[in-house]
Amino acid sequence: MSPRGTPLPKRGRWRLHMGKVLMIGAGGVATVAAFKIVQNNDTFTEFMIASRRKEKCDEIVKAIHDKGYQADIKTAQVDADDVEQLKTLLNDYKPELVINLALPYQDLTIMEACLACGCNYLDTANYEPREEAHFEYSWQWAYKEKFEKAGLTAILGCGFDPGVSGIFTAYAAKHHFDEIHNLDIVDCNAGNHHKAFATNFNPEINIREITQKGLYYQDGKWIETEPLEVHQPISYPNIGPRESYLMHHEELESLVKNYPSIKKARFWMTFGQQYLTYLDVIQNLGMSRIDEVEYEAEVADGSGKKVKVNIVPLQFLKAVLPNPQELGENYDGETSIGCRIRGTKDGQEKTYYVYNNCKHQEAYKETGMQGVSYTTGVPAMIGAMMFIKGIWKKPGVWNVEDFDPDPFMEQLNKQGLPWHEVFDGDLELS
Repeated sequence: MSPRGTPLPKRGRWRLHMGKVLMIGAGGVATVAAFKIVQNNDTFTEFMIASRRKEKCDEIVKAIHDKGYQADIKTAQVDADDVEQLKTLLNDYKPELVINLALPYQDLTIMEACLACGCNYLDTANYEPREEAHFEYSWQWAYKEKFEKAGLTAILGCGFDPGVSGIFTAYAAKHHFDEIHNLDIVDCNAGNHHKAFATNFNPEINIREITQKGLYYQDGKWIETEPLEVHQPISYPNIGPRESYLMHHEELESLVKNYPSIKKARFWMTFGQQYLTYLDVIQNLGMSRIDEVEYEAEVADGSGKKVKVNIVPLQFLKAVLPNPQELGENYDGETSIGCRIRGTKDGQEKTYYVYNNCKHQEAYKETGMQGVSYTTGVPAMIGAMMFIKGIWKKPGVWNVEDFDPDPFMEQLNKQGLPWHEVFDGDLELS
């Protein structure tokens, strides 16, 4: 058995049926997804990992082999910003599905390559332009007709939030409500990585997201707030009360569209005071800037000659902050993510809370990664499984709640992210 109680697959060769997948990306989430793909080799028959740095892909393969898995995993180098490079790789490998775990900046180039090469597509985060800290689904939804005409499926936002948060909502709508009126997605990381300041995923993306203005939906309108302006304590199972901050998060955009009975939809995330203090200093020093600044650097040839270069402060900060992939060993505590829902069933008002708690050390024992990577990487694999098995497969561009949630919910319990329900409890949110 695996550390999380999941039966391990038989060692040896890939079974020669079903799915051939290419995963782009080699970070913490990709590492978890790779472990899970290998553990489910009755579904995934062939597997390649590609990234800008091939050596990072090879490190994932080595980590998997060091855990006793002998799967034949191919690796490749590719620049995911370059459509032509992507097309060359896809035409050579011919995957049935491309799992995009690269940067959100690269969603559109990968989708373009998939269209050109006849490959299906899945990602965990929606597109974001490099030059602006702004994310929404409109850029990717614009590809819907192209994917339909090509007979290809694109599945958007199949991590935890977005991802499982949408599936939890779809499951609630299918089984427990006639109408959903209030939706609050609550995300708590009560872990401790024992660093002065570190982010749990790519620092550049993380800081861009958190420093944006808040946004929530109420009575048919989007209401904007100052960054982290709205906050309140919320109690989380097995954790207790934590100060939780209202943020803009992409799944709200698709959920209010797909469930028009929703009157209010919000996203909440916890942050410790030390984290917020460091974040405030970073912003005040200008290190969260995403525009280029000119910097005079000394040439590394001993000549003392100096040259002017352009750098992006946030990208420089990313280079000196702790690598999220290396936080797992000393990370303790757990995450708790779920949906708190109010609505009606048979004319009666009901409340429903569905959530998962994930312990950082259990995730680390299984995959070498911390719980935040685990909670995103596992759903990415399950979404790929749903596609390969033909359960989530229809031409076009879709969010996860557009599909049947039941088989996905079943796999969450099997793959290490068991979920729990509370009926008619106090949601703590009005």
